[in-house]
Amino acid sequence: MEDVLTIHIPDEIRQKLNRTPEEMCRDIRIYAALMLFRLGKLSSGAAALMAGIPRVMFLDLCAEYNIPISQITPEELRREVSDA
Repeated sequence: MEDVLTIHIPDEIRQKLNRTPEEMCRDIRIYAALMLFRLGKLSSGAAALMAGIPRVMFLDLCAEYNIPISQITPEELRREVSDA
């Protein structure tokens, strides 16, 4: 099941971005999913589902927009590796 949300965007913004309404819808879904993932509100799988794209493609977009896909700090990683 899906919810349908309505977002009002002025025509001049859409035209300035040179996007069709369908392209704007897709873009907004992707950008929202990226931001919610970045904020830790969604897992990468849930964010990919929200964006309507495969998880691998979502992770590629994270790299493109410099969004870290792991929240582990370098120190935590060193501890994990040394404990193994």
